[in-house]
Amino acid sequence: MTVSGGMGKASLQGALSKIRVLDLSRVLAGPWAAQTLGDLGAEIIKVERPGAGDDTRTWGPPFLKGRDGEPTRDAAYYLCTNRNKKSIAVDLASPQGQTLVRELANHCDVLIENFKVGSLKQYGLDYDTLKQSNPRLVYCSITGFGQTGPYAHRAGYDFLIQGMGGLMSITGRPDGELGEGPMKVGVALTDILTGLYASTSILAALQAREVTGEGQHIDLALLDVGVACLANQSMNYLYSGVVPRRMGNAHPNTVPYQDFPTADGYMILAIGNDGQFARFCEAAGHDELVGDLRFSTNTARVQNRSILVETLRNITIQRTTREWVALLEGAGVPCGPINTIADVFDDPQVQARGMQIQMDHAAADDIKLVASPIRMSGTPVQYRSAPPLLGEHTREVLADVLKMPEETMNELFEQGVLG
Repeated sequence: MTVSGGMGKASLQGALSKIRVLDLSRVLAGPWAAQTLGDLGAEIIKVERPGAGDDTRTWGPPFLKGRDGEPTRDAAYYLCTNRNKKSIAVDLASPQGQTLVRELANHCDVLIENFKVGSLKQYGLDYDTLKQSNPRLVYCSITGFGQTGPYAHRAGYDFLIQGMGGLMSITGRPDGELGEGPMKVGVALTDILTGLYASTSILAALQAREVTGEGQHIDLALLDVGVACLANQSMNYLYSGVVPRRMGNAHPNTVPYQDFPTADGYMILAIGNDGQFARFCEAAGHDELVGDLRFSTNTARVQNRSILVETLRNITIQRTTREWVALLEGAGVPCGPINTIADVFDDPQVQARGMQIQMDHAAADDIKLVASPIRMSGTPVQYRSAPPLLGEHTREVLADVLKMPEETMNELFEQGVLG
């Protein structure tokens, strides 16, 4: 396995090397949680539908190109969240398939699923059933709205949750400006945040198991996560009674903290305190702004936002983005360019941190992946295996975990239970 640009060391065990996870989830939130655990050393067994697999395998173009230069069946989307997993193809609609997955669950520490509420009960794969034979199982359910409440049985998708959870109401240009209106974030952020909350919850449940000897059921809802991650915006509302509004790239609580035009584009100023503002004014050659009572404190700057922002725009447009960044970085003023994604991967800091890696794949050599951001000195993240082909490890897993004879597997393949 070729890995370059990464952090893992094959000679060291991962922090979760003794943990086995059964991943029944698909698309993003659940797979993101499972990949995080896999990067930390856990063995991840991904259960997929024969012939189809995870929905995101088809969410292209672009698709991964094979060694022959032709597109494979796996979209780039699928590759973003299924590293360090073993794929088995099992038909959950068949009694034999349900039995196999139940048996696998008995050999696992964690199960992650994102089926609709109650869907797995008909297969005998719900928490109450599985805990009878494996009371140490940590079972994580991820849904749009949770296991309880009036919306529990609704399907939930990231875009929908960004709207219902309030995030879109504070994202986008203000009313009256060109391009006004609510706007979603450019990635499925609620899914990703839910995946991170899921991995955190699973780790906490595993630690609790060390004390109690028992697993537990984790109920995670995208809507709950969306509300929780409103952070200061929700607290601003709860303590003022004023509903936050869309402010474009501006910050509700500190000024100047937004994009500003330059001679050749835009830059970001992220000034978070009075000292930084004073240093900016000095570097920009406008010390008079520091002594102006309308701008001398952050509270005053927030109250006089529109006047200050217009004043600063007339200043920032006098230099290029590169000139401003060089000047302000030297003065200790937080600032930066607005990079394209191509710019991101060309950035020397991103390259120095090894945020792009390459791995050998069953269908291609040296595929590109984005690295984990986790840095651990004693048990570093590992990149053991590239995102798998559909059913790539079916025989391996059933033989290793369930000790299933080859003849039995052949029969199940012929019956369509395995794929």
